[in-house]
Amino acid sequence: MTADVVVAGGGPNGLMLACELRLAGLRPVVLERLPERSRAIRAEALVGRVLELIDRRGLYGQLSAGQDGPVTTPFFNFGGVPLDLRELPVNPLYLLRIPQPVLEERLGERAAELGVDLRRDHEVLGFEQDDDGVRVRVRTPDGEHEIAARYLVGCDGAHSTIRKSAGIPFPDYGDQDVVSRGADVVLPAEILGGEQGSDDILQRNSWLETPELGRVPFGYHRNDRGAYAIGSFQPGVQIVATWEWGRAHIDPAVPATVAEVAASLGRILGAEVPMSEPPGPGPHRLYRLAGDSRVAERYRSGRVFLVGDAAHVHAGINGPGLNLGLQDGVNLAWKLAAALHGWAPPGLLDTYQQERRPAAERVVMQTQAQAALMAPGANVTSLRALFGELIGNPDTLGAIAAVMAGTDLHYPAPDTTQPHPMTGRWAPDVRFSSAHGAARLADLMRGARPVLLDLTADGSVVELANGWKDRVDLVVGQDADLAVDALLVRPDGYVAWAADPRTPPAVVETDLAAALRSWFGPAA
Repeated sequence: MTADVVVAGGGPNGLMLACELRLAGLRPVVLERLPERSRAIRAEALVGRVLELIDRRGLYGQLSAGQDGPVTTPFFNFGGVPLDLRELPVNPLYLLRIPQPVLEERLGERAAELGVDLRRDHEVLGFEQDDDGVRVRVRTPDGEHEIAARYLVGCDGAHSTIRKSAGIPFPDYGDQDVVSRGADVVLPAEILGGEQGSDDILQRNSWLETPELGRVPFGYHRNDRGAYAIGSFQPGVQIVATWEWGRAHIDPAVPATVAEVAASLGRILGAEVPMSEPPGPGPHRLYRLAGDSRVAERYRSGRVFLVGDAAHVHAGINGPGLNLGLQDGVNLAWKLAAALHGWAPPGLLDTYQQERRPAAERVVMQTQAQAALMAPGANVTSLRALFGELIGNPDTLGAIAAVMAGTDLHYPAPDTTQPHPMTGRWAPDVRFSSAHGAARLADLMRGARPVLLDLTADGSVVELANGWKDRVDLVVGQDADLAVDALLVRPDGYVAWAADPRTPPAVVETDLAAALRSWFGPAA
């Protein structure tokens, strides 16, 4: 058997990619070295654009335990500086709290529903490739063997075997002088302060009260020794996180411990705070991260691609990693499907790196900026004060929120079209009426296919795309809440082409055909 695509790594990014490939009619094989799903909490929330994307796949209810659709957060922070987003005309910061083990479990369920071939206890050792395919060497419980595939995608994390085997450099962009640590812990009840009678867990746990330190507030704080954050989202368990500078020379082979996190907090506060491990099997958060910021020099080597942490690592400040990595997989999947189905235009697979590598560089930029704002020192204190004044301007605040959400992303348009201002941007969730009743764009994108939405009075635009109806869904609607005549939307949710009522019919015909050929190949 030859698989269409071998996906190395069965974490959230690998599972999301595999689900997209199945929706596109391909046969991916996912190889995961762990015999069982990891219970480690590496992330605790999805933030930003990825939640809109998940909604367009019909997954939001499954991930959110039945909520109707993505919701924005009224408050957030940038490098520990509070952001009040309530007054923004458009708040782009969607937030869903979901621990990574739960996310992985639910994406695994979705993959099983779609018939994804997930093979646990299968460790990729390396590969060889030629013009026709890839031969992947795998260690299994039954010994070593090879799996043949047309393409191979490394979703195998920051220490990616695939990236190393491909010889792709992974240069360091950042300052490794910062070390962040965090853990779920139990703090002694006698030092917890707050409104103990409140039904709100955040009100019940608002500060620590110790003889040495007096009142230590929860939330994010910094001093001339570092920064810390304390919070609680479940009864009886607190989250402690610390950031220290000048302590980067640590042994990554030595696992982090709660005692290490306690010692770090003690150094920052200047006095010991007792804490212990939570009861029960967990999963419980426990990590130590050095300040690596790396982006692979290239995302492709022949028939081999990189997705997620295999392609980029950065500080985990405010959780941009899954937003970035899951969108990598969705961007790549439909392009691999186009190549395997035989209609990919020249260069389509190269647009994966052209589009997603700048997105990674932007995340590295904003997380490094946040780390700089968190550093100790009087100069940084002054910088934080100035930054706090600047974000009082709604335009500045909105721009910062967009960077964090990834909604400022704008893909370049092909040279073959005269782009509408919406081209290359995320397609808004247009609401319209159709022959089947009220609808929205998100409903049309459940199957991960391109959509041409014709909103003209006579439905004439879709007739221009009949030669592509085998690979593009053609939809006619009326009474839209968007002032455009038509939208061509890629499977990953970005606008490939748009026309407004002022566009001359001859230009509509010419530019639509050019956009269809540029992204979806020649007409059938």
